[in-house]
Amino acid sequence: MASQTIDNYREGAEIYKGDELCKKKSIELLEELCLPKGLFPLEDMEEFGYNREAGFIWLIQKKKKDHIFKQIKRAVSYAPEVTAFVEKYKLKKMTGVKTKELLLWLSVVEVYFEKPTSEKLTFKTGTGLSDSFVASAFEL
Repeated sequence: MASQTIDNYREGAEIYKGDELCKKKSIELLEELCLPKGLFPLEDMEEFGYNREAGFIWLIQKKKKDHIFKQIKRAVSYAPEVTAFVEKYKLKKMTGVKTKELLLWLSVVEVYFEKPTSEKLTFKTGTGLSDSFVASAFEL
C-alpha cells in the first residue's frame, strides 16, 4: 500500500510494475542522474514511479531489504517503500533508507556528489552527519 506522499505524485508519473522492469527502470534513472547503478539493491520490487515534473521517485518492494556494501563494509536497510526527490548527481529528502553507524540505525536523507567530477559519493543522515565513500563501492 503506497503512502499518501506517493499518491500526491502519481498523476503524470511514469509508473512501472514487476520486479524485473522496476530494477531496469531504477538503474536507467540512476544512470540518467549520473549516480552509481547499485544504489538500490532492492528485491521483489512491485512498483517504481518517477514524476519528472516534480523530480520525485518511489520504489516499493514486498518487504524491507538489508544489504551490505562489501567494499566499504557498510550495512544499509531499505524499507518496503523508498522515496526521494532527484536531480542530476543528487537524491534528496529521501525516506526509507537507513545506514548503521556503530550501533545506531540513522536515516539517510541525501546522497550526492559534491562536484560532477568527484570520485566520492556523500551520504547525509537526518542528524546532519555525513560521510563520503568511493563511488565505485555502489556500482553493480
